[in-house]
Amino acid sequence: MADLSPQELRVLAAVADTGGFSAAGAALGLTQSAVSHSVRGSEAKVGAVLFERGRAGASPTPAGERAVALARRILRMYEVLGEEARGAGRDTVAGVLRIAAFRSAALHLLPPALDRLTARHPGIRPEVRVVRELGAGTAGEVAAGRADLGIATLNASGAGGATGATGTAATTRSVPAEAAAPGRLLTGVLREEAYALVHPAGHPDPKALPLLDWDENCGSYTRDWWRAQDWIPRATVKAEDDGMVLTMVGRGLGMAILPELSLREATDAVDITGLGPSGPVRRVGYVTTPESASTLAVRALIRELRAEES
Repeated sequence: MADLSPQELRVLAAVADTGGFSAAGAALGLTQSAVSHSVRGSEAKVGAVLFERGRAGASPTPAGERAVALARRILRMYEVLGEEARGAGRDTVAGVLRIAAFRSAALHLLPPALDRLTARHPGIRPEVRVVRELGAGTAGEVAAGRADLGIATLNASGAGGATGATGTAATTRSVPAEAAAPGRLLTGVLREEAYALVHPAGHPDPKALPLLDWDENCGSYTRDWWRAQDWIPRATVKAEDDGMVLTMVGRGLGMAILPELSLREATDAVDITGLGPSGPVRRVGYVTTPESASTLAVRALIRELRAEES
C-alpha cells in the first residue's frame, strides 16, 4: 500500500470536520474537485471506502472514522516535531497543548497544575475543552486526535484495557472500548474520590427527599452499589451538570449523591454526609495516546497533575 502524504491526511481530516468536500476545500484553499480527487486517491491506497457521499455532504464510514482519527494523530506529531526537537536537551518546552476535561476536573484539577506548568514553561499554550463524560467522553477526544491528553473518569476494573503510562500496574486502568479505538490508550490514576450524600442544610430526614441527578453521574464503577440501595428513589430531576445539581440541592429541591470534586463548590446551604466504607468510589485520571505520552509537553503536564494530587 502506498503511503498517504501529509496533505492527503489533512484533506481527510478536513472533510470529516466540515462534513463535505466543498467545505473542506474552502477550509484548505482547494477546489472541490481537488478534494474529491485526493479522497479517491486515499481510498485507493487504503483499500476501503472512507466517506459516504450524499446530498447532505460526506460522512465517515467506520473505516473512515478510524482513518481520520489516525490522520489527526499523525498530523499532530508533524505539528509537535519542531517543538520537540528545539526542546531536546533543554529544560523547557513550548507550543500548543490540547486538553479535554470534564467540568469539575476543568474547574478544580487543571488550574493549579496549569499554573505551575506555564510558570516553568512559559512557551506552553494550553487549550482546554470541557467535554461531557457521556459516550466516548474525554477519552474519545484523545483517541480521535482532537486532544493530546484528557482528564477522564476511569473504569474500576483495570481489566483488558490500556497500559499505564508510568509502566506500573498500580496506575493501570482501562477506558471504555469504544473510546480506546483506534489503538490503545495510556492511562494513569490521579485520584480516587468517594461519593457522598448532599442535602439541604439542617434537613431532618434527607433520605426522604427527591433524588436529583445528572446524565454523567453513576458510571459503571457505581452502578452495582447504586442498585443495591433500596433507599435511593428514581431521579425526579435530571440536570445539565453536577454544578446545577448542587445549586438545586442548596435551594431545598432534593438530595443528591455527588463525588468529592463536585462538592468543592458546596456552600453553607448544603450538608454533606459520608456513605461509609462500602460507598462508591470513582477513579479520576489522565488519558493519552502512546505517541503523545512521549512528548515533552504531555509528560510535563502529567508531572504537574501528579504533583497536585500527591
